[in-house]
Amino acid sequence: MPVLSRRAALAGVFAGAVTLATGTAGAADRPRKLTIGLLPTESAPTVMRLNEPLRLYLEKRLELPVELVVGANYAATSEALRFGRLDIAYLGPVTYILQSRRAKLIPFARPSHALVGPTFQAVIIVPAGSSTRTLGDLRGKEVAFGDPASTSGTWVPRYQLVEAGLVAGRDYTLRVLGAHDAVALAVANGRADAGGLSLPIYNRLIREGRLDAGKVRVLAESAPIPEYMWTFREGLDPKLREEVRRAFIGVTDPAALQVFNAEAFIPAVDSDVDRVRIWIEAIRKDSPDAVPAPQ
Repeated sequence: MPVLSRRAALAGVFAGAVTLATGTAGAADRPRKLTIGLLPTESAPTVMRLNEPLRLYLEKRLELPVELVVGANYAATSEALRFGRLDIAYLGPVTYILQSRRAKLIPFARPSHALVGPTFQAVIIVPAGSSTRTLGDLRGKEVAFGDPASTSGTWVPRYQLVEAGLVAGRDYTLRVLGAHDAVALAVANGRADAGGLSLPIYNRLIREGRLDAGKVRVLAESAPIPEYMWTFREGLDPKLREEVRRAFIGVTDPAALQVFNAEAFIPAVDSDVDRVRIWIEAIRKDSPDAVPAPQ
C-alpha cells in the first residue's frame, strides 16, 4: 500500500499535469481569464461536463473567459493553486487543510443543501451478497479508497474504521483506486471487499445507471462532513476576488448548482473545517505516516 506521505512528496511532479492557464500567476493584476481547478473525483471528462453550467454562468457574470482544469490527482490541483497556475479551486476539507499549511489559501464559498446545510456524508459500501454486517467485520479484508487526499473517498472512511478499532495496514488492507466511481465499481464487481466514497456521488452513480444498485449495499454512513470550499490562490487581484465571491454567493441558476446538489453557495472561512482537523489527527495517532507533519 502506498503511504500518503509518499503521495504528498510526489505532489510537485503531479502538479505539472495541470495546464498553465493564467498569464499573470502570482501577481495582483486582473488575469486575462479566470482559471478554475477541479478535483478528479471522477474521470476528467465527467467532471468537466458536470461543471460546464457553472463555467458558463461565471463567464457571463464576470465578463471574463473562464477555463476549467481537472488535475491528474488531488495533489496536482492543490499544488497548482499554491503555485499560481490556478486562480481558484474547489478543494475538499483534507486537501485544503494539507495545502494551507504551505500556502496562504483563502476560502470564500461552499455549497449549502436542503435540510443538511453545508455538509455531506461519506459511505462505506460492500457487495450486496457480502456477509459483512458491521465495520468490525472488515478485519482482515481489503478496503478500496479513492485519492489519498480525498476527504470522503479516503480520510473519513478511514476515520470510521478507526472508530471501529480498525487501523489500515494492521487490521485491513488499504487499496488506492484514485476516484469515487472506480471504488464503487470495484465493490460492485467483487474486486474489493468494501470501499469508501462520497454519498452524493454514490447516489448519483446509481441515479445515472452507472452503478447497479442491486450489486452493492451501504454498510455504514459517516457523520456530517463540512462541505468542500471554493478557495482563492494567494496574490489574486483583490478586486477580482470580490467579483468572484459575489458571483458565487449570488448564484441562483439551477443548472449551475445542480452538480453540487445545492440550494446556494454560502460564505466559507478556515474554521469551517476544524472538525476534519480532529479526524486527521485521530488517524495520524494510529498511522503516523498517514500524512507528513506540518511544514
